[in-house]
Amino acid sequence: MSDFLNSLKISASGLHAQSARMRVIAENIANADSAAKTPNEDPYRRRIPSLRAEFNSELNAYEVKIGKIQMDNSDFETKYEPGHPAADERGYVRYPNINSLVEQMDMREAQRTYEANLNVITASRQMMGRTLDILRG
Repeated sequence: MSDFLNSLKISASGLHAQSARMRVIAENIANADSAAKTPNEDPYRRRIPSLRAEFNSELNAYEVKIGKIQMDNSDFETKYEPGHPAADERGYVRYPNINSLVEQMDMREAQRTYEANLNVITASRQMMGRTLDILRG
């Protein structure tokens, strides 16, 4: 039974990590079109979630944890909008360095990984139930 419980705990750590990753990606998507309020202010900067493996001595296995959330230091996108309050002296407005297509693909990958961990939990619970049924019978 302890192997089943260990697999549940390991998969649960994957669920938590992917859930945190999806929150960061959702924040990026939500801010993809937000410009700064003034010409001297930077717009939202894309955040990049990372994952790390952490050894759990109780389980004698590695768990997945959310790592540091890094800032993407790539250049901001600029658009010519001379009437915008955040336009510089040349009429350009800086927008976040977010590519919505990349964010959507990252979100899809995180969702699929989340689902895979959920499937492991479901299968482990079913196997635990069957094992208990056999032991009762």
